[in-house]
Amino acid sequence: MIISPCAPSSKLPGIGTNIFSVIGNLSAQYGALNLSQGAPNFPCDSRLVDCAVKAMRNGHNQYAPMIGLAALRHAIAKKTAQLYAMDYDPDEEITVVASATEGLCAAISALVHSGDEVIFIEPAFDSYAPTILLQGATPISVGLTAPDFRVDWQAVKAAISARTRMIIVNTPHNPTATVFTAQDLDQLAAITRGTSIIILSDEVYEHVVFDGARHHGMATHPELASRSVIISSFGKQYHVTGWRVGYCLAPAALTHEIRLVHQYMAFAADTPMQHAFAEQMEDAQSYRGLSAFYQQKRDLLASGLANSRFELLPSGGSFFMLARFRGFSAESDSDFVVRLIRDFKVATIPLSAFYHQGTDHGVIRLSFAKDEETLIEGARRLSTV
Repeated sequence: MIISPCAPSSKLPGIGTNIFSVIGNLSAQYGALNLSQGAPNFPCDSRLVDCAVKAMRNGHNQYAPMIGLAALRHAIAKKTAQLYAMDYDPDEEITVVASATEGLCAAISALVHSGDEVIFIEPAFDSYAPTILLQGATPISVGLTAPDFRVDWQAVKAAISARTRMIIVNTPHNPTATVFTAQDLDQLAAITRGTSIIILSDEVYEHVVFDGARHHGMATHPELASRSVIISSFGKQYHVTGWRVGYCLAPAALTHEIRLVHQYMAFAADTPMQHAFAEQMEDAQSYRGLSAFYQQKRDLLASGLANSRFELLPSGGSFFMLARFRGFSAESDSDFVVRLIRDFKVATIPLSAFYHQGTDHGVIRLSFAKDEETLIEGARRLSTV
């Protein structure tokens, strides 16, 4: 081990190893079945792999344009117009990024300054608060509460101050699996009307909305679209989370600032994968069919747990389902998850991990982005708890 004479002052002193790494290490130690991570364990469409290989063989192995491959940006613009009736200029308002996480980081870095405040909804994806802190800004959380986990827009309004620069929203929501309604959008528009507040909308599960519902993203609401940065993910769309390609939609003035940061953060997303996604998007069913595909998985897991001791909460979208255990255990959710891994060989995630203060509702998060065998066996094991 090298002993360094340098004693760095941490920029993130309160941030430890994220929950996914912790659960992953425990799962490996006990050989647990994985219902924790929102990463599919089944193969992607072989045609997508063929497209990427073809791009490599055709010599598309150098840097792509910083803003993204033109064919892919135009495909994104076409999809967005068809689904949400909102026209984004592929040259000035669409940027391909090296993962949705990079897009979120680039947007926050570009648009939030030291001394600003950023409101976000908890439980929340774990990258929001650290990225805000790295800008010298203050994260302001507004908590959701069990069992419905709906946004209290009056609480969000009350959190707004003269220093509020941005509000981060996420629909479909990770980890609660709730989805915005048209009324949610109207209320968000009302509390930001007449302000310079930017909406950063994490919509990586935009194509995974269940029971015939519509995805009510920012692009469906012209007033919100005019102040919103929308982030989405090809990894979630095409079951290839390891390919690390996403995209960012925003008005030209916001896009300009985001690109200034993106060019130094990643410069460009992987070139062969961009070619593959552009080709795959020619088949609209490749993303239009995702809701039915994942709804079948949701229902399979739910049916397997129907006779368990868990209380399953509604899953309106995303790859996730929440399950309450407080009816039969007084353990903390973190201790309960460790016991599930150790004694029942099933890995889940404690909901408290998504709250900065560790709020414990006696709830765990299950991922159904898994093959049928894993879902059936996972449900069987959990039903013995």
